[in-house]
Amino acid sequence: MTEKKRRYDLDWLRVIAILAVYLHHVGMPFNGDGFHIMNAESSKVLDDVMVFFEQFRLPLLFLISGTGTMFAFSKRTWVQFLKERSSRLIIPLIFGVLFIVPPQTYYEHIKDFNSYWDVYTSGLFVEINHLWFIKNLFVFSSMLIPFILFLKSSKSDSLINLLDKVTTKKYGILLWAVPLIVITILLKKVNPSDSKDITNLSSTFYYGYFFVFGMLFTASYNSWNHLKSYRKFNFICFIISFLLFYGYYLLPSEYISPYLSIASRWGLWYLVCALVSWTLVTTILGYGQVWFNKKSTLLQKCNEAIYPFYILHQTIIIVLGYYIIQLNVNIPSKIGILFLTSFPLILIIYRVLIYPFNIPRLLFGMKKKDRLNK
Repeated sequence: MTEKKRRYDLDWLRVIAILAVYLHHVGMPFNGDGFHIMNAESSKVLDDVMVFFEQFRLPLLFLISGTGTMFAFSKRTWVQFLKERSSRLIIPLIFGVLFIVPPQTYYEHIKDFNSYWDVYTSGLFVEINHLWFIKNLFVFSSMLIPFILFLKSSKSDSLINLLDKVTTKKYGILLWAVPLIVITILLKKVNPSDSKDITNLSSTFYYGYFFVFGMLFTASYNSWNHLKSYRKFNFICFIISFLLFYGYYLLPSEYISPYLSIASRWGLWYLVCALVSWTLVTTILGYGQVWFNKKSTLLQKCNEAIYPFYILHQTIIIVLGYYIIQLNVNIPSKIGILFLTSFPLILIIYRVLIYPFNIPRLLFGMKKKDRLNK
């Protein structure tokens, strides 16, 4: 991708999405949702807020990753692309499983270990934890190479024309939520688990749908323009979806249980979740073109740091959080302390131990310093 074509709005949205993941994990020890470490007390209000943010942070990140995959492929052959994906994803994944994730395992099961090294002898060190995103991203990128080649060829003209034709209508972008809703509901009947493992078809399809649409939107210049042109309409759709989402989430079960089976109630839940995810992500993509499509030195620095930040963040949160949850203060104070200690620590580790040196840069998926301007 040439400099003049670079999508700075997508760079900003990638940074924002990963920071949203970080903030979500800062709150996880306190929402009662079974994180690796848990505070003795939990906040129902925090859980009610976080359940909404769960609906868009990862779909947005996967969609942006789909666009990034197309841009990365535009400068390479498929062999070069696979080599680049391996360097950027597989090396950090292996390094992360061996050295970044084990501290999380240690503090999660600290009562079962005599020392930190017991993590490696117990067999638990092969856990992947938050690095599942990197693993799934590599699988998506590799498996969809034939589809990328198809999109780059004239054979895809009819598909792109269909996408353009549908999104030309004000409600057209919203229509693409229908397959997401229908197939998600059907797959949840087979794989109801929320597991992020690639073998969980419901989860893999859900995030894969956003990933593929990131590729499709990138292949269709007109669709990006339509996301921008109809951003106000998409925002209205999001507000309606948001009200439906929380209306259903907060509705006492006794009001509907006499009329709907448990399967039907779960189906409605998947519907409102998919709807609010799609409408919010498409709204963000539209307004992002207006608000964020500007080059800046800050963006350049953030864009370079955000991948190592993602790899490091959950381990730092868990290690510090283990001690912070034992403090005799209220939940808001603990969250504040965890944020104020973990955020700067991650940045210090990045700036002092990773950024200056080529080997750590390679292990964290960054370019070598002498290749930054290439």
